[in-house]
Amino acid sequence: MFFTRKVFLICFSLVWLFSCSKRNYNVDAETAMELPDEKSGLFKKRLEPVALADTAKPELNVAIDTTALANVKHKNKKRKKKKKEFLGYQVKKGFTKSGSGKNATIEIFYYLPKYVEPSQYAPAKYYYNIRRKRIYRGTPAKPTEARIPHGPYKKLVGKQVVTEGYFYLGTRHLRWETYNRNNILLTKTHYEKGFQRDAIINYYDAAKTKIKEVIPYSEGKIHGEYVSFLENGLKAWEGQYENGKKVGVWIEFWPFRNRKHFEYQYPESADAEQFEPYLLREYDRHSTLIYEHGKLDKRPAAKQ
Repeated sequence: MFFTRKVFLICFSLVWLFSCSKRNYNVDAETAMELPDEKSGLFKKRLEPVALADTAKPELNVAIDTTALANVKHKNKKRKKKKKEFLGYQVKKGFTKSGSGKNATIEIFYYLPKYVEPSQYAPAKYYYNIRRKRIYRGTPAKPTEARIPHGPYKKLVGKQVVTEGYFYLGTRHLRWETYNRNNILLTKTHYEKGFQRDAIINYYDAAKTKIKEVIPYSEGKIHGEYVSFLENGLKAWEGQYENGKKVGVWIEFWPFRNRKHFEYQYPESADAEQFEPYLLREYDRHSTLIYEHGKLDKRPAAKQ
């Protein structure tokens, strides 16, 4: 009896020791994959544990400080930001506003940061007065206070676009359109650096470097801005044609400094009947007004 109990205790101890030292494969059962042993034949395949996804080492881009990354991207955006350009020139955006409410007039345009002299032969030239914040037609008295329009242009009355086009170095360029308050197209004119696309240009020289006159044509009729020059490049005459007839104010210049000499009044429209043109204003050599029709007459007695 004693012997039997002793044998039982020895067997129980051996079983207990064996169970404690045996590897517990159930721990890695879910992440285990079978790999062939280096030796084959009598030995069984052994199991190697594979790490769970949530215990894997994070990738480098996950560990980067997101704030620092955002700052780097912001700096790169600033560095890559290009200045606005139009036909090879850097430009700035500007606008003018006058009036209020439904009749508020807004002009949105672009201009050159520094003053550039427009072509002397352009029939009509425009500039932006930075002090008065308005766009004018003509030549600025003080170039230091002027900037030259260059790029897209849009004029709105209320919220309705009434004029749209492009400027090139202070002259009208490409297509210009005008609309009424009901968004109906009124006029459409094509320009090429100040000249109407179908204009006839006459020159003094065979090399075509000195312009004599620019005759505007549209749809087979003389229509638009006319201008003629002296051989030295100064203006002689400028005015407006409408359907083959002179309209508005026509100007004759002194033969120096592009100063006005005479202004003649023609009918405001080609449809006007029985209109006799008359002298509207006269200026002396110093640009002083010496005559205005029905208001002023300081001309020498011989001219009166």
